[in-house]
Amino acid sequence: MIECNEEQVSRLADTEKAILYLYTPFCGTCQLAKKMMTVVEAMLPAIEINMANLNYLPKQASVWEIESVPCLLIFENGRIISKTYAFHSVEHLYQILKKHAA
Repeated sequence: MIECNEEQVSRLADTEKAILYLYTPFCGTCQLAKKMMTVVEAMLPAIEINMANLNYLPKQASVWEIESVPCLLIFENGRIISKTYAFHSVEHLYQILKKHAA
């Protein structure tokens, strides 16, 4: 996964297709979710997963109406088309990302 700063996240959100994993460093659930995302990334090598610390993105958190972390956002043409908070399992995440990988 690629760690992004605020400027990179802003550019990323405006691209044709992008995947962004939002977390906070002291969130235990986020640490588990990151491990799950790493496994899914290995299963889907054609996709690029970006990640960002939500603590450094207060403006985006408000605009995107982020309710909690971990959060997985999928963008298409500058719009959020999918927002996932419940990281049930690796298989669940795999199915979400596989659908958007094409």
